[in-house]
Parts: sequence; structure tokens; C-alpha cells
Amino acid sequence: MDTPPGRPARWLGSPWTRGVAAALAGAVPALTFPAPSWWWLAYVALVPWLLLVRSAPTRRRAALDGWLGGTGFILAVHQWLLPSLHVFILVLALLLGAFWAPWGVLVRVLLGDAPAAGGAAREGPARTRSGDASAAGRRARGCLSDQAGSGVRCAAALVLVPSGWLMVELVRSWEYLGGPWGLLGASQWQVPPALRLASVGGVWLVSLLVVAVNTAVAELIARPAARLPAVAGLLVCALAATVAWFWAPVPRITGTVRVAVVQPNRTGTPAARLDRSEALTRSLAGRGVRLVVWGESSLYTDPADHPALAARLAALSRRTGAELLINADSAHAERPGISKSAVLIGPDGPTGDRYAKMRLVPFGEYIPFRSVLGWATRVGKAAPSDRLRGTGQVVMPVAAAGGLRIGPLVCFETAFPDMSRHLARDGARVLVAQSSTSTFQDSWAPAQHASLAALRAAETWRPMVHATLTGTSAVYGPRGEQIGARLGTDRSAAAVYDLPLATGTSPYTRFGDWAMYGAMGALVLAGGYAGLRALSGRTARARR
Repeated sequence: MDTPPGRPARWLGSPWTRGVAAALAGAVPALTFPAPSWWWLAYVALVPWLLLVRSAPTRRRAALDGWLGGTGFILAVHQWLLPSLHVFILVLALLLGAFWAPWGVLVRVLLGDAPAAGGAAREGPARTRSGDASAAGRRARGCLSDQAGSGVRCAAALVLVPSGWLMVELVRSWEYLGGPWGLLGASQWQVPPALRLASVGGVWLVSLLVVAVNTAVAELIARPAARLPAVAGLLVCALAATVAWFWAPVPRITGTVRVAVVQPNRTGTPAARLDRSEALTRSLAGRGVRLVVWGESSLYTDPADHPALAARLAALSRRTGAELLINADSAHAERPGISKSAVLIGPDGPTGDRYAKMRLVPFGEYIPFRSVLGWATRVGKAAPSDRLRGTGQVVMPVAAAGGLRIGPLVCFETAFPDMSRHLARDGARVLVAQSSTSTFQDSWAPAQHASLAALRAAETWRPMVHATLTGTSAVYGPRGEQIGARLGTDRSAAAVYDLPLATGTSPYTRFGDWAMYGAMGALVLAGGYAGLRALSGRTARARR
């Protein structure tokens, strides 16, 4: 027997079965990110989860379905952390998954079945023909009213469900909660129209569009009566992408600069890593390279504190005719601990330009509330001590490239749209990321991390170099397009890229997170409207 519309399948009657289904449905979107990178799946990946939540018998159950689905999503997107955090990854997933509980309630309110019309629902047995006609008329009016109300709710859902999702992404993007890894819009890093949208409204606008398409598809499946607004919503999404592709401004290419990435890969000791990096860099001599980028923690000692090391690196700069951007674990005499520092090396040694990593990886580089959560070090590979934070972003001039200004980021920081936007506004013409994902070498993490550079480049109209110790290293142009070949996790090489430079300011760099603010405004207006309706309803009942 077919399941009546709006009612869950019989096998979902068990709370446990339903909970497992919610977690699995929430995990589906993880397949849209690298390594599978099924970007096309993103436009329907949320549909099973949306259909499940809308069928929840109560709002409390909808909140639970949202929570469990969010837990499944976090576990699937961050499954490569399991060897490091062990059981603690489940604790983190449950914590972050709770942010989807209010979203679950929102989905049920907007996508669930509307209550029956009062007149039709309360109509008793007709006793006369005139009563029959009157009751039929009321039922017909109630049906028309239900259809109109369903259309309004469908249209509201197309705006508010994506807006609610965006609020979840915003809250969990706080660096102390793990940062913006796995934003749904980031799954579209290799889709040119989506990258064009990112240049207009950042990754947030892409997420908004992707969730809107999922919502429209779910409505087409669950509420055929609301077909018109659902189809209209799909057409609006398609129109937005088309307008962005044909009419959004694009960066103006004004030349190129030759840069190189040195990826030593696994080499054993820090001394062996330095030897391998040095040999790869020497091979670049005579090739016209102006900037050589090494990965994160390419040195375990700071050349500013070790003259012999500084002289060795300066000799490399002179031999290649390029400046070197290395990354050192820098100790500080005034306070215990080390910081991850990007240091620029010229033919005379360190130029004095350096940047210390500001946003640290929770549990990987520090433990939030260590006095409470310090036990994580006993069940996994959480940080035994906290790294030191930098105090501000830096733009560095590269003399060998005619004073070209570069904006360094270190590892995890490439996930934050605001950091690359800040560098672009401060005058950086090239974004440079130094990373090391060697701990997660055989997982999806290296490819996921490298893909973020495409979005940051498209958002800011600034080409981006993503250099790692062990792969994946990649370079992207100012439209987010890939330049040259990637260096995978199986490569130990130095690769040269002719990087296109662009001028102009992207709409996202200029106007910032307007898509996020628009989503906030829509939710505030909807909440205010719902509150006024509830208040007027109470007032009307009191007058009776």
C-alpha cells in the first residue's frame, strides 16, 4: 500500500530507525566535497533529509531529526579526523549537530502539512439539503484557502529554509567551534557559474542558492499542490546563476608573475625535509621564478634566530633570483610556546616581513577550555600544548617581483572568507596559503583543503597559491580557475606556474557578507510577522 502524502513510511515509526535515517540523510551532502567531489549531487543532497524532517509528527521530533542529521553531516564531512580524535569526534559532532535542531523545526513548520481548514474539519453530519450545500461550499472555500496558504508557505520556505541553513553555517563557522569547514557552497569549487556567484556574494550566496534548489525539489515531491511556487523558485535560482554568469563583473588581467611551489613530501627528519626542500629549490635556478613558496612548518627553527640557517636560505634566494616564503615554528623568548610564522627571505636573508598564524585549529593546535576538555589528549592526538596566536594580518612586498604585494595565510585560515577578503582590501594582489596535511595524508582532507583556494580566489579576484609539505598543492587564477597541474600526495617536486594577475575589486570584496545579512533580515521579518499573528490571535480570542 502506498504511504499517504505527508505521512512517514511505516518503517520510520520506530524512533531508533528514524534517528538512524536522519543521521544517514544528513551524511549524504559529504559526498559533494572532495575526494568524491560529486558537485552535482549538492542540488538534491538535502532532499531526503528535508522530506524526513517535514514528516515529523511533532516539532520536538523535527528538532531531533535536525540534530541527528546535523550530527551525521559533521561526522561524514570530518571523518578524516577519526584517527586523531577517536571517540571525541562523536562528542564534537553531537555538539555541532545541535545547531540544526532549530532548522529542523523551521523545516517542519514551512514544509509540513498545513492543518485542515477549521470549517471543513469541524463540519458535522448535514441534516438538510441546504445544510449539505452550505457545508460543501464551506469545504470548497476551505480547500481554496488551504491551496492559497500552501502556496504562501511554499514561497516562504524557499526563502526561509535556506536562510536558516545559512545561520547554522554562520554559527558553526566561529573559529572556536571548528571553523567554516564543509560549507555547502564550497562543494561548487570547480563549477564556473558558482564561482562567479561567489565573486558577488561569497560562498554564503552559493550555499543559499544550493539549499533553495533542494527546498524547491523537496516541495515538488511532497506537495504537488504547491508546484507553481516550487517551479518558480527553481527558475529564480537558474536566473540568478545566469545573470551572474553573463552580467556580473569579472577581473581584468594585467599580466603574470612566475611563482613556484616546493613540496618535499614525507622525508623523515626535519633536517631531511630541509635538505629535500633546498634541492628542489635549487632546481628552479634560471627559470625566471620570482617567488618560491614552501609549506607550513617547512622549518622547525626560525631563521631570524639562527644566522647559519638564514645565510643558507639567502644563498638559495640569490641562486634562484627569487624570494622565498618559508614557514617556521617560531619560539618566543618573552612567553612560552611557538607560533606558525610565514617568513619572507631575500638575497640578504630575512626581509623583516613575517606573519604569525592567527586562527588555530581547535584540538589540533590548542584545546578550548583546556581545564574542562583537556581529557581529549588521553583519547586521541589532541594538542598537548597550545600554540601562540598572531595579532594581525600582514601584506608583504616581494622585491624580486617588482614589489608585488602578497597576503599570506596559514593552513586552516583558508577556510575563512573574511581573512582573504581582508587581505584583498589591504592591497594584496596574490594570496598565498601554506599548509601541512601530512597527518591526514591518505584521507579526503588534502583535496578538500586545496579546493578552498579556488573559492577564495574567485571571491576576491586574487590568484591564490596553496603550497603544502605533502600535498595536495594547487594554484588558482583570479576567477577560481585552476592554473597548471596539482601536486598530489604522491609527489615530491617543485612546480612552476605563470600566475595571472588581476586588478579591480570584486563585489564580494567591496560589499562583504550581504547575502548573510539578507538571510538574517528575512528570518527576523518572518519571526516578527509570526509573533504579530500570534498576538492578534490571542487578542481576538480574548474579545470573544
